[in-house]
Amino acid sequence: MSRTRTRVGKYELGRTLGEGTFAKVKFATNVQTGDRVAIKIIDRDRVLRHKIIEQIKREISTMKMIKHPNVVNLFEVMASKTKIYIVLEYVDGGELFDKIAKYGKLKEDAARRYFQQLINAVDYCHSRGVYHRDLKPENLLLDSYGILKVSDFGLSAFSVQVREDGLLHTACGTPNYVAPEVLTDKGYDGTSSDVWSCGVILFVLMAGYLPFDEPNLVSLYRKIQRAEFSFPPWFSSSAKKLIKRILDPNPLTRMSIPEILENVWFKKDYKPPHFEQEEGVNLDDVDAVFNDSDEHLVTERKEKPESMNAFELISRSQGFSLENLFGKQVGLVKRETSFTSKHPPNEIMSKIEEAAKPLGFNVHKRNYKMKLQGDKTGRKGQLAVATEVFEVAPSLHMVELRKTGGDTLEFHKVCY
Repeated sequence: MSRTRTRVGKYELGRTLGEGTFAKVKFATNVQTGDRVAIKIIDRDRVLRHKIIEQIKREISTMKMIKHPNVVNLFEVMASKTKIYIVLEYVDGGELFDKIAKYGKLKEDAARRYFQQLINAVDYCHSRGVYHRDLKPENLLLDSYGILKVSDFGLSAFSVQVREDGLLHTACGTPNYVAPEVLTDKGYDGTSSDVWSCGVILFVLMAGYLPFDEPNLVSLYRKIQRAEFSFPPWFSSSAKKLIKRILDPNPLTRMSIPEILENVWFKKDYKPPHFEQEEGVNLDDVDAVFNDSDEHLVTERKEKPESMNAFELISRSQGFSLENLFGKQVGLVKRETSFTSKHPPNEIMSKIEEAAKPLGFNVHKRNYKMKLQGDKTGRKGQLAVATEVFEVAPSLHMVELRKTGGDTLEFHKVCY
């Protein structure tokens, strides 16, 4: 069977790495250089309908110029008639979230190292006027050396608006990590709200669970606004003091990044990052995306089920082991699972649809991809599962199922 792929400009698109409300992230290869990248794909009309085009353009331009060891690099931006493609550094070590999910809480020294790298990244981007606004473990990636990389910096502007009061206003996407002032929608300062999220992340790294986690939003919001939480017994007194200062519900008295950098607990074994800022970064591609000219538009071409080469197959499996590849289930991780089948792809899709509908899922099929949308609203919204069939060999296919919405525990009940 011939191997066909989707091409966008000089990039060949591969598997889906992640999917959210506003964007999808795909693995891609630069066909000219062989370099691996991640491409964030955003609906162009959705962006153009917002009244924040200049802010988005400014933030993307800034992020393209930022080259920090703890921030996912933004290489270039492209556009078709319907989509915007943001080409990013591919980080191959997975999410910090999955590390916690698999191994549980981290030791204090390990948590401190990640927190130091997180603060380095946040401080550097803040100094250039770029705020994250949606910091959470899912946005913290690890490279193959275990170095922390913050993703989506500056890109949250797609769902954020600056109003006349000069403060940011946004609908809350991940309430467990969000500062109290964000929940009230009275406007907030991006600097102090990001600091709050860093404090929640540090707590999660050391505790293995959230400081604020309630079954209903009313109770959750109340606890966040009052900063009602308790520490587990294994936290050191100095770590507790730091987190207590960061998780201050008053943004005016909340600990600032300069204060964090001088904190005794933070400074232990601290190594400031060393890097050189690039000069003369070309921003022509950013300008082209946001003007009305068709001159620089790229096209996207779609084909039949994607073949998966040996490297991709191995890189998807848990532990990079060939021995596990052809059993019933491979690549088990927190929010995705996969299995292999010798049945034809059309038959695989039909069987999944037959199994999903009695469980209350609405099924949407397109080519060799399927989206399963639950009709019941759980404590974290409706469960949504993205399914994709890949060709491994002419008579063997891999089927991948990824949670794209809803509760992870519900996903495990359905898919494991």
